[in-house]
Amino acid sequence: MDSALLHVKDQFFTYLRIEKRVSDHTLRSYERDIVDFFQFFHDRERPVSVQKVNYLHIREYLTYLMRQEYSRKTIARKLSGLRSFYRYLLREKMVESNPVKAVTTPKLPKALPKVLYQEEMLALLNQPDLNSPLGIRDRAILELLYASGMRVSELVGLAVDSLDLTVGVALVFGKGAKERYVPIGKSAISSLTQYLFEVRPKLLSKNQDEHNLLFLNARGGPLTDRSVRRIVDKYVTAAAISLKASPHTFRHSFATHLLDGGADLRSVQELLGHVNISTTQIYTHVSKERLRETYYNSHPRA
Repeated sequence: MDSALLHVKDQFFTYLRIEKRVSDHTLRSYERDIVDFFQFFHDRERPVSVQKVNYLHIREYLTYLMRQEYSRKTIARKLSGLRSFYRYLLREKMVESNPVKAVTTPKLPKALPKVLYQEEMLALLNQPDLNSPLGIRDRAILELLYASGMRVSELVGLAVDSLDLTVGVALVFGKGAKERYVPIGKSAISSLTQYLFEVRPKLLSKNQDEHNLLFLNARGGPLTDRSVRRIVDKYVTAAAISLKASPHTFRHSFATHLLDGGADLRSVQELLGHVNISTTQIYTHVSKERLRETYYNSHPRA
């Protein structure tokens, strides 16, 4: 990789990590997308510097991605990474314009989020073995995901002192380093209390590095996003749930179940940490679709 590109890329990632507090997963995606773009021109023996990239380069690369039959979602993500990269360079006055700004991102079909029914969620929450330390930890993770609707990156970043189990709230650091308080119900409080007093000290004793993160792996180190996904996969399989559920499915289910129960949209927006209410409105469509499905499955004249 060109040394100049390597230098500005490292600066960009330092900015993302420290100021924007993006997840490691997002950093890896951005790095891959930026490297792939410049590698595309290098492979064609037309290497281009960071400062010389223009609108035509972006269009050429976009055409290549379409011909390679990349999905619209993948193309949109690659453009998003490049757009953020050049937005940062423009802010730092390393370039005179953002060449990606004029390129239209492919429109994505608006698929409704997949959610679990309340019976499925209950079955899933009851899967961990509470006679084992890791089962107690896993139950606390699942309960907290469902109780709070937090993102998996927010969950693994929680510190012990982010929780107030007496009041029943957690202080969450969301996207863009924005803080929000989210309530956690009595079931999550019970599971977290058991984990904190019975399991976490034993796990922490296996690790030499001191840290205050809430959820730990079997060796006492910090739990990662990927580890939480594997935990969820394990119990989804055990519960024989047909939906391919992920940690984010808990977030979708949290929002939908709140709306099903009569919560107002603004409250759900605040709990999820959405900047725009339009992002939250997708869950009203999910709720209506589920209501329609229930009607057609239940009404004798439907």
